Amino acid sequence: MNYVTTIVARRDAITLTPAIINHIRNTLRGAPPVILSPGEAVDIPLSTPPGPEQLEAALEGRPIDAITVKTRARQKALLLADMDSTIVTGETLDELADFAGLGAQIAAITRRAMNGELDFKEALRERVSMLKGLKIDALEKAWERIHVTPGARELVATMRARGALTALVSGGFSFFTGKVAAQLGFEVHRSNVLLDDGAALIGTVREPILDRDAKLSALHELAAQRGLKLSATLAVGDGANDLDMIRDAGLGVAFHAKPIVAQAARTRVDHADLRALLFAQGYPASIFVTG
Repeated sequence: MNYVTTIVARRDAITLTPAIINHIRNTLRGAPPVILSPGEAVDIPLSTPPGPEQLEAALEGRPIDAITVKTRARQKALLLADMDSTIVTGETLDELADFAGLGAQIAAITRRAMNGELDFKEALRERVSMLKGLKIDALEKAWERIHVTPGARELVATMRARGALTALVSGGFSFFTGKVAAQLGFEVHRSNVLLDDGAALIGTVREPILDRDAKLSALHELAAQRGLKLSATLAVGDGANDLDMIRDAGLGVAFHAKPIVAQAARTRVDHADLRALLFAQGYPASIFVTG
């Protein structure tokens, strides 16, 4: 079998029962399933990749994701991950803006930028300028509100344990990426730098701004440093500025993504958590590392 479709359930919503697994397998005309995590994830080996209508018929609208990959070289040697709404559950800039009394206003700009409706650089400059005068202790207060996405620890720790390079590349800010990288074990983190006068933000960000092109360049650069083909890389994100790196990676995943990204990406995870990226590489839950 040259392909495998990995079926991953949203853990808090549904259990993969034998009946559901058999229905999916029969609809996809697959070989006997391989259990990766009882009730949560299975591999279904296939001779040819299923089409969209076939997958739709197999899943029947259930909160289940289906990720189809080639069986050869499934396990990736480089992880490149977005931070906001991917590795962490919210948008760190929006949380910071809340302390300036501008949460809703800035969040509206963020949504448009992440859906590709605004130029990312200009939208970032505009939002940062609105924070001029905000005391820098608001950064620490915003950090206290940040939550790690379920499965992120296992994703980073397990891939590192298997020798992969793990990198966090964000259009957000270094204050937050540094903390997330330290907490989860990312070996590399790149992001934008908020400028301050020692007491408050001055309303600007250090140039050049890390944007869509910079994320794509990071993918190619880090792969080249490791002597890797792009087929050996995994990229994951949710916003328009992640789309190019998702397209170029061997396994590019739109994770709970904005519509423009979900529609354009070859692979998407709409229901499950970040453990799905490990299952997609053929890792059983029994070998996951929690960090």
